[in-house]
Amino acid sequence: MNGHSGTSSGKDGRLGRRAAESLDARREDAFDDVVARKDPEGLRKGLTTRHIQMIAFGGAIGTGLFYGSAAGIKLAGPSILLAYALCGAVIFFVVRAMGEMSVYRPSSGSFSRYANDYWSPRAGFVAGWNYWFNYIAVAMAELTVVGQYVQYWFPSVPAWASAAAVLLVITAVNLVGVKAFGEFEFWFSAIKVAAVVGMIVLGLYVIAAGVNSNPHLPNPSFGHLFGDGFLAKGVTGLLASLVFVMFSFGGIELIGITAGEAENPQRSIPKAVNQVVYRILIFYIGALTIVMAVVPWRQINGKLSPFVQIFDSVGISVAAHVLNFVVLTAALSVYNSGLYSNGRVLYSLARQGNAPKAFMRLSRRGIPYPGVLFSSMVTAVAVAVIYFLPETAFSILMAMALGSSIISWVMILLTHRAFRKRIGSGVADLAFKLPGGLASNGVALACLVGVFILMAFNPDYRTSVAVMPIWLFILFAAYEGKKRSSRPGMPADRVQESRS
Repeated sequence: MNGHSGTSSGKDGRLGRRAAESLDARREDAFDDVVARKDPEGLRKGLTTRHIQMIAFGGAIGTGLFYGSAAGIKLAGPSILLAYALCGAVIFFVVRAMGEMSVYRPSSGSFSRYANDYWSPRAGFVAGWNYWFNYIAVAMAELTVVGQYVQYWFPSVPAWASAAAVLLVITAVNLVGVKAFGEFEFWFSAIKVAAVVGMIVLGLYVIAAGVNSNPHLPNPSFGHLFGDGFLAKGVTGLLASLVFVMFSFGGIELIGITAGEAENPQRSIPKAVNQVVYRILIFYIGALTIVMAVVPWRQINGKLSPFVQIFDSVGISVAAHVLNFVVLTAALSVYNSGLYSNGRVLYSLARQGNAPKAFMRLSRRGIPYPGVLFSSMVTAVAVAVIYFLPETAFSILMAMALGSSIISWVMILLTHRAFRKRIGSGVADLAFKLPGGLASNGVALACLVGVFILMAFNPDYRTSVAVMPIWLFILFAAYEGKKRSSRPGMPADRVQESRS
């Protein structure tokens, strides 16, 4: 075998690699055939480009912008705009890396399926269950605040009752069909986008006309951004804000989850990936620029949403009501997207052999209903958490969600590296590539590691830093337990073992 040398050796090496790739492809096809026999209907192709774009908007534009942006402005001052630009570039690399894999092989399990097939079954298990847990925590957190928004209008309604009602309604929507989910999410996200656009337009009018009904505020001006210097809080403030800003992009990776149900993934996924990132950046940077021009950043104290302060500056008394409606919609949107994602992730994990086979079942409408119902039941724990821990529930759940988000993004990038290594020379033929390839991948990885280090210096995020290693240990231990208890001879298991 090793007796050949020179050109012959190189040729044999190439033939060997091609043979190995062909064998891998046959193994993957065999695995898919097993699944197809179990699930003859498969998931329905019901999501258009407009659905996919709005799903990504829905995941990334939420309460973090409408309420949480005040915390970021307080940390960095005007340089918060630079922080969004830098973090947006990192997230663009992450999403493009995932888009590259999604176009090559559309899958409802997204990076969990890719981690399983191109890296190892262990990686698929960790990636999938971590992402499922991430959206469980996010969904629970959103349910905890839904009650507060409803109580603004109806103080006598218990918070847990509102959370329970929302849980039932959104679960029903996700069981009807993927088109119903897509339409609901489209309009949920459209309301948020309209709110941001409306605020930007109103803010520009306020600045141009010099409208100011508040005697305690100076007249609106873009000069407020530079009065104390753009880096008014220094480099330290800029770095401190990066942690906050990075997590405001959480949910944009939902684009990859939709690939398996996209009507034309080769067209819709690239279009959605390319457009959604810069549009979100424009919304965030544009909105916050207007906010700091109308209300000087040092006077944004976080007691009120900056958006409310803008409305107040022009004497619109219903500002708080408008914003309450928008953030309630935002919470519903995030929960809707999260439940959709979790149903598909459990379906994909089951196909990999990394979750109970029951999650492979589909309804007549092509909905992975066991995964949807199980995720809803687990999320229902939030109702109990709200009841027993009304004051601390949100902070606890968000700490858990933040840590799992970092893990998900890192897993996407590491899976992308394994994917490129697996397909070898096929990289040249990819229809949709990450610009800069592995170099961009490495830059994004380094930045995420940097954000993790910065989290340790922020008291609000230290809990997440402490929880992450524990959570990873639990996932690895669970995989080893699953591996020992698996019965030999099952088709999916055989396929997976041949790859490990």
